[in-house]
Amino acid sequence: MEKYNVSRETFNRLKIYEASLKEWQNKFNLVSNKSLEDAWNRHFLDSAQLIKYIPENAKKLYDLGSGAGFPGMVLAVIAAEKMPNLKVSLIESIKKKTLYLNTVQKLCNVKVSIINDRIENLSLKDADVITSRAMCNLADLLKYSYKLANKNTIMIFPKGKTYQEEIERAQKAWKFSCQISAEGVILIISNLSPIKGVK
Repeated sequence: MEKYNVSRETFNRLKIYEASLKEWQNKFNLVSNKSLEDAWNRHFLDSAQLIKYIPENAKKLYDLGSGAGFPGMVLAVIAAEKMPNLKVSLIESIKKKTLYLNTVQKLCNVKVSIINDRIENLSLKDADVITSRAMCNLADLLKYSYKLANKNTIMIFPKGKTYQEEIERAQKAWKFSCQISAEGVILIISNLSPIKGVK
């Protein structure tokens, strides 16, 4: 966490979170068992790197399909120190995962809104930032994001090896600007709008 220049208190909160993940993994399958062996790098640092793409004046961040809290809960813990005006909402439809997220919120003493519902049921809108990791393909992510976004919303999506195919598929239904990070495949998307006549 040195390169993110976080305080000892924030670092300790994230280590408490990591310990809870390993404990709860025995009860619920929150992440893959293989990734748990290197959870700090695979989940915590991988999530933390998104913080640098969040605009300093952002007020509302929605994390879609939060699962065990990656990246949304990690970003909320860091934002409590670095971006205190950012309100983070974690959206997760699976009850046992929101039960875990509520536990992490208490353990880490972090302000975050945890919503146990399907994205299509939400009345949220005007996000400044939308994040999501490993939930679904880009075309579907953009469909979910569009109803929560406005013309200034930034979407930050970590992706895997097939990111180029996902971009090409998404471009059949959506117009958007896309930057690709240098250090790992993170898509930073803006100016989202549907292509007329495409369903």
